[in-house]
Formats: sequence, C-alpha cells, structure tokens
Amino acid sequence: QVQLVESGGGLVQSGDSLRLSCAASERTVSSYAMGWFRQAPGKEREFVASVSRSGTTTIHTDSVKGRFTISRDNAKNTVYLQMNSLKPEDTAVYFCAKAQVSRATARTYEYDYWGQGTQVTVSS
Repeated sequence: QVQLVESGGGLVQSGDSLRLSCAASERTVSSYAMGWFRQAPGKEREFVASVSRSGTTTIHTDSVKGRFTISRDNAKNTVYLQMNSLKPEDTAVYFCAKAQVSRATARTYEYDYWGQGTQVTVSS
C-alpha cells in the first residue's frame, strides 16, 4: 500500500510563491508517473500537472502554465510542485497522486493512489 504525504501548503498573498512536496512511502513510485490535482470549494477535482517516471516529460494544465512547475527526485521518493505568481483562483486543496503508467498523464482514472491533500489559500 503506497502512502503519499503532501506538505508545504499555507496562506499566502497574491503574487507569492509556494513549493508543495509529496513524499512517498515506497521506492516503487519511481517506476510510475506522478501528478498533482486540486479541488476548490464547491468544484470538482481538477488536474494540475504530471511528471513522467524519469522526470523528463511534464504536463501542466493551461491555467498554470508558466507559473507552476512539477518535478521529482526519485532518490528521495518525492515529487514537487513549485507555484509562482499565485492567484486567488489557485485557492484549493492540492492532492498528490501516483499513476498506473510511466508516462505523464492528465487522465484521472490512470491514478490509483492519492494523498490526503494540503490546503493552499491565496488572498487578494
């Protein structure tokens, strides 16, 4: 059973930066793509970014392109989400997830393990 633990969320002002981390309990996650999703109050969970097994390929949803960057350190079993130029509309609970495939993917159904989430709140 893979466990994913997110950290790094908090309350920031518009334009600030945060870096989220996701620590995995097993080294096996290095064989799979990883992703970040978010869910705002009253909205469905949405895809944010994904990174391939090797870390060489990434996907970012349009609303965060140029501001957010996903990366991974397989030696540390950790995935990161660097968030710059934060906006109030980025306010959400952010979830880390492990994919069942090795390529970066935005398909929610291709993820099988999820963390508990970390709250990010951006004030205007």
